[in-house]
Amino acid sequence: MLTIVGYVDGLCEPVNPGGTATYGYVIRNDAGRDIARKSGVVGKGPEMSNNVAEYAALCEALRFLVKEKMTRMSIEIRSDSRLVVNQMKGKWKFRKGRYAQKYSEAKGLTALFTIITFRWITREENEEADALSGEAYSQATQDSA
Repeated sequence: MLTIVGYVDGLCEPVNPGGTATYGYVIRNDAGRDIARKSGVVGKGPEMSNNVAEYAALCEALRFLVKEKMTRMSIEIRSDSRLVVNQMKGKWKFRKGRYAQKYSEAKGLTALFTIITFRWITREENEEADALSGEAYSQATQDSA
């Protein structure tokens, strides 16, 4: 079966928690061509954290795949967040945290997919999604300057 691969990343700066949280994702088809590249701002303030941003990136990517009617395809999500990957695989339990709402949202979205897997990758392997979240942060801080 052909696999669609999504790279997701988020950040919260200049302080974590409590800064400006942004996300980025890249989705590629089985031929390695980009289907989507997107970034944006999750929010600002005390409710924001790296984990909120990482989960927001996952949710945004999954929403794109749902909108494009790709839920019956084989999907592999790659992230450099051990928390996201291990929680989504069911290896780590969710206890509590600022990201509770995004975690629940991600769980609900993954339930819509026939085949979805999660893979932890190094930061270096996630450069593009990382760069997109960084660009969104630069844009957000310029806009408010």
